[in-house]
Amino acid sequence: MQRHGQVIGIGAEAVAEYKKLHAEVWPQVLEMITACNIRNYSIFLREPENVMFAYFEYVGTDFDADMAKMAADPVTQKWWDVCMPLQRPLETRAEGEWWAEMEEVFHHG
Repeated sequence: MQRHGQVIGIGAEAVAEYKKLHAEVWPQVLEMITACNIRNYSIFLREPENVMFAYFEYVGTDFDADMAKMAADPVTQKWWDVCMPLQRPLETRAEGEWWAEMEEVFHHG
């Protein structure tokens, strides 16, 4: 199992809409997350800085293939079309990232 932490910004004007969307995530999106071997997925918001932190555990064997599967899903693509305009990616993120991956520097299990 691999733990992942990611960070992204969100526009202050978009917080309420983002919370509403994630209170009622489309069932097909949740099914795809599970099908792509992601577990314990959480998104946290820090206001007033408007920074979001995501945490999930990957339990599969080919992360890149599972992420490609998710990205190819038409329902997930529509979900991203709704959510992505609300987000503000970090300028320092790596090329190809939307949510910036974070380095795990401590874990106590």
